[in-house]
Amino acid sequence: MKRSDTVADAAIALLAERGMRGLTHRAVDEVAGLPPGSTSNLARTRAALLELTLSRLTDLEHEAVSSALRADASASPDLAALLAEAIQVQLSDRNRTLARYELALEATRRPELRKIYDEAGRRFRDPAVGLLAAVGSTDPLRHARQLVAFGEGLMFDAIAGAGSEPTFDDLREAFRELLSGMLGRHS
Repeated sequence: MKRSDTVADAAIALLAERGMRGLTHRAVDEVAGLPPGSTSNLARTRAALLELTLSRLTDLEHEAVSSALRADASASPDLAALLAEAIQVQLSDRNRTLARYELALEATRRPELRKIYDEAGRRFRDPAVGLLAAVGSTDPLRHARQLVAFGEGLMFDAIAGAGSEPTFDDLREAFRELLSGMLGRHS
């Protein structure tokens, strides 16, 4: 594993466990088991550390849900099941999802991080546009934004909200209902 991945993985763990205030170069060194100063040598500033962490987090999440992102929706008999599986994968790594929420909030205060965060989001929204176009959406761009927001809401409710973690069947049914409304038919 590359040192940058080791540092970013430790930063992800710290964000999930301690929040943004607990993310320091020294804490990353400790969690990663690296000599003092290692994180500073790799990411000199806090902004650089946040950018490195967000980049790694995006890669990990993209890899985790890649089967759903690459799916041929027109050939899939159950798009709702593919989407439910993607959300379950995200929920299975609570630390990764919590760290993303921490970074999302921080991006509201740091324009340079917002730009990176928004670009990272395109890696997930763009395939959703293609999936929805393939199944007949009349406005795939708008529907993709709504689909991603819906998935985010489900995850937030399960991890940080008052909800409990939904079952696969719960998620599949929720996506079926959403898709039915978007597409004007049963999905």
